[in-house]
Amino acid sequence: MKPIFKIILIAFLTICSCKTKQIEKIEPNTNAPKVEFSEYDLGESDLPKLKRQVNDYEFVFTMEQLENLTLKIREFEQNTTNQIAIVSIKSIGKYTDFDKFAIDLSNYNGIGLKEKDNGLSIVFSKNLRKIRISTGIGTEKILTDEICKNIIDQTIIPEFKDGNYYNGIEKGLTELIAKWK
Repeated sequence: MKPIFKIILIAFLTICSCKTKQIEKIEPNTNAPKVEFSEYDLGESDLPKLKRQVNDYEFVFTMEQLENLTLKIREFEQNTTNQIAIVSIKSIGKYTDFDKFAIDLSNYNGIGLKEKDNGLSIVFSKNLRKIRISTGIGTEKILTDEICKNIIDQTIIPEFKDGNYYNGIEKGLTELIAKWK
């Protein structure tokens, strides 16, 4: 065997044996854009750096459910410029207050346009049995704390109690969008 051929063969085998981190891609049934999901990624602090509209770090949603929520949020954002993030999280790390964690997470990731402060995040933990809807100052003029609390108590939590996390989040999201337009 010629030496150049051996080098090429060794290089090929080395490349083939390397492990790569693969991001799963979803092809929606419609002509909507692709939605990508990857692993948890810490930002510069103890808070995760969110990379998409729906960040399911507890793996409570199926890929189809993630896609449906993401496309719903994208459509709403395109029509209004209002931004929404949904985050499921197993742990709040060094934090002792879930509400403070949810607010800091939203602020750290800059949810909403800076000049409009029109962001909203739904942060929940199946593991910790906690949920928080955080709104930007521009958003809370329409979606008050009382409205958000009612949506959590009357729509989301009853579904969560039955183990229906997707139904709770989807129904809550639908109500928030309807009231926010």
